[in-house]
Amino acid sequence: MKAHELDKGFDAGEEDILDAFDLTTAHRPNQASKRVNVDFPVWMVDSLDREASRLGVTRQSIIKIWLAERLEARAGER
Repeated sequence: MKAHELDKGFDAGEEDILDAFDLTTAHRPNQASKRVNVDFPVWMVDSLDREASRLGVTRQSIIKIWLAERLEARAGER
């Protein structure tokens, strides 16, 4: 399918454009995972768990979200 055909179908809302892509090989750059181990004091884990529960997410998610926010803020300062 040519790009202009894809654009035309999308703009017209006539078809699902995802059918035109092979998503089996799709990936997001710089999103590969690497496992790390971090030891936290008990009080910090308890606080993380309370906040994660309040937000309805996992402990791992809240840690990732907060770290990403902090790193993005630092990048914006430069």
